[in-house]
Amino acid sequence: MDLLLGDPAWLYHPVRLIGLLIEKGEKIIRKCLPKTRGGERLGGVVLVGFVVTINALVPLGILLAAYRFFVPLGLLIESFFCYQILAVKSLKVESDRVCRALKEEGLISGRKAVSMIVGRDTEELSEEGVTKAAVETVAENTSDGVIAPLFYMVIGGAVLGFAYKAVNTMDSMIGYKNDKYRYFGTAAARLDDAANFLPSRLAAVLMIAASFLLGMDGPGAFRIYCRDRKNHKSPNAAQTESVMAGALGVELAGNAWYFGKLYEKPTIGDPKRPIELEDIRRSHRLLYGTSILALAVFMGIKCCLLWL
Repeated sequence: MDLLLGDPAWLYHPVRLIGLLIEKGEKIIRKCLPKTRGGERLGGVVLVGFVVTINALVPLGILLAAYRFFVPLGLLIESFFCYQILAVKSLKVESDRVCRALKEEGLISGRKAVSMIVGRDTEELSEEGVTKAAVETVAENTSDGVIAPLFYMVIGGAVLGFAYKAVNTMDSMIGYKNDKYRYFGTAAARLDDAANFLPSRLAAVLMIAASFLLGMDGPGAFRIYCRDRKNHKSPNAAQTESVMAGALGVELAGNAWYFGKLYEKPTIGDPKRPIELEDIRRSHRLLYGTSILALAVFMGIKCCLLWL
């Protein structure tokens, strides 16, 4: 369903509801707790507990009622829920818009398109910077938007999948180290790091395997992964970015602007050649290959365990 339909504009996506819950919950909690370091950290913990609990209990209640009423109905609803948690096609479509905008409309349109999928400031990015940002987004979200949700759904179905999605959405909304969220967003950021620790490493291994299977630079992907997988403040982000950089033979990451402030970051990969627009579409090949391989591996392991 995800590969066929993606995220059509007419279908209200649950992540928007999760985002609305986070936004409203943050406003209420901030009003109730003191604006001190300890108060903000406590508020972040309360928000995380509240959002994750709601996002697990609501689908659990719906599915328990549906399965009790008519098992095929429960299966249909859970299948639909799982489809909405995955983001293979939407990741491909949104990053491809960046490629088409740069190619057909120019740099200003490319900056606008990439601003929809990254958290950094994009107003001053060059064409190379826009392209690099799109490729990095595909690399990181291969883990966050596909492999990790799939991993948790294989273990706990749509309920655990939605709980993970809540954690990941909170990190993307409040898990920043700026003045507003330095303390309030700590719990969300650390929980996201913990939730993605194993899936990000599984995603990297699967991406390396996919790069060999797809005829990309598999040895380069493995070499850069071993060397650069820790070149990021996040314990997880560079796992798949390093594989992507090695598979494409380009340099990713480096310094970036967030909320008007320059953050110095190490680079990932070797600049064997300048990054180019076609690398966005090459990253899509690796996204799809990794996703299909993950599905096969995860379901194969689960079937073996069930058989045993």
